[in-house]
Amino acid sequence: MNQNKFPAGWDDEKVRRVLAHYEEQTEVGALVEDEAGIEPSETVMEIPLNLVPRVRELIAKHQG
Repeated sequence: MNQNKFPAGWDDEKVRRVLAHYEEQTEVGALVEDEAGIEPSETVMEIPLNLVPRVRELIAKHQG
């Protein structure tokens, strides 16, 4: 028998509520939610995959 394991504080009902939230969410609602999680000092951008390691290195140097 395969039994689902949830993180602490999660159960079937919480999983159903989260799934319903995202299944019913509009594109605009998703965008608003995404933007709400971004600090004003940050940005989101697309970069070529081959540059990701270099960008991570630069961020690490900047933070360190």
